[in-house]
Amino acid sequence: MHDYTRKTLFIDGRWATPDGGDAIEVIDPATEQVIGSVPDGTTADVDAAVAAARRAFDPLITVAERRERLDRVIAAMEKRLPDIGETITREMGAPVRIAQGVQTKVPLAVARGIADVLATFEFEERMGNSLVVREPYGVVGAITPWNYPLYQVVAKVVPAIAAGCTVVLKPSNEAPLSVFEFVEALDEAGLPPGVVNLVSGSGRVVGERIAEHPDVDLVSFTGSTAVGQRVAELAAKTVKKVALELGGKSANVILEGGDLTTAVKVGVGNAYLNGGQTCMAWTRMLVPESRYGEALELVEAAAARYTVGDPLDPATRIGPSASASQFATVRGFIERAQRDGARLITGGAEKIRDIGYYVAPTVFADVDPDSELGQEEVFGPVLAVIPFRDEDDAVRIANGTPYGLAGAVWAGDLDHAIAFARRVQTGQLDLNGGAYNPVAPFGGYKKSGVGRELGRAGFEEFLQTKSLQLPA
Repeated sequence: MHDYTRKTLFIDGRWATPDGGDAIEVIDPATEQVIGSVPDGTTADVDAAVAAARRAFDPLITVAERRERLDRVIAAMEKRLPDIGETITREMGAPVRIAQGVQTKVPLAVARGIADVLATFEFEERMGNSLVVREPYGVVGAITPWNYPLYQVVAKVVPAIAAGCTVVLKPSNEAPLSVFEFVEALDEAGLPPGVVNLVSGSGRVVGERIAEHPDVDLVSFTGSTAVGQRVAELAAKTVKKVALELGGKSANVILEGGDLTTAVKVGVGNAYLNGGQTCMAWTRMLVPESRYGEALELVEAAAARYTVGDPLDPATRIGPSASASQFATVRGFIERAQRDGARLITGGAEKIRDIGYYVAPTVFADVDPDSELGQEEVFGPVLAVIPFRDEDDAVRIANGTPYGLAGAVWAGDLDHAIAFARRVQTGQLDLNGGAYNPVAPFGGYKKSGVGRELGRAGFEEFLQTKSLQLPA
């Protein structure tokens, strides 16, 4: 069996012994067995990493040097993708078809998109008698989650490098192993010491120290809204920039005239992607009252096609929840939804395997939009189907949560879908089956976050603007 034990952190261009001797065990959620460990870093480790990043930061770095660094990073990462995908399957339970597809191919597309942006970006612009220049922000603290461990890191680290920043990276405790492999690839790429530093450890120690550190200029965090609020609170003490990509409760709105059959099929797939452990998952399906019964039949049939099982089996479409705590959280939501009066169509909270954190793909009907299930992010394979009276009612329901990250609209024609989408308070919407775009701005309204990732918008988050007023 592969030994995933990591005993060192990556600081100042070398794999260094951590300040403390404790370790964080990593559990395979399919077997409930320990498969490895990473160091439990300390504030001293963070301080050393930040100091290295500060020494490595060159505000006058040339664009040519950034491009050269980025090309080496992408080449080194691409060679490691099959191994990283295998590790993601082991550490967080993503089925191989997802781990070797979405979990690895999308990050590569994101990185290439950033390279395209850098190739054409204008860092200087004349505005009247001013020369406006865009400069690297400085030292970036990147704190990432477990659900898409490589993607979330790439969406922060790659544009930061392209912008000329340096990075201190903290991965999640549940899925850190693939991040260590990514940083090993960066080491192989030969980046200068201190450009990227890796410190694993708890959020309360490592994460909070990064957020509050006076020598960190920008914090980019992806995770829950509650933790994001804590990051912003700590960062405010030193008035640093904060970019937050947080929770979601996205609505898949199927209007009269929309292709119900396709909308349901695609909608169930988006709700269950990565076992529902996706911040932009379409976890609320809104359908007209006149087609509610038909929609429920289609949803139940679509959900039945989502096989649950060993993530190493190519036929598996849903693996286990990523951890014991997430497994308990999802089951709790299901049990409370039933007590609140939602009608269980398929699935449920029962443990479906003796070993592993498996939750059956679950569908609820008759969900009160104001109930917990209608309002809060579950982060598991749980779909709420909600009827609406008319389009005003659909807008009210779609906008009626604290979140606004993603969603979808299906209408009889594209103009109708666009008109409805303009009324929805969310950062990204797929219209009539519009495809994912790895360079389009991604981020949320309301409690789903602040700032944007991916493409030009994600790149610009790591730049500051300076105006030089020139004589007439």
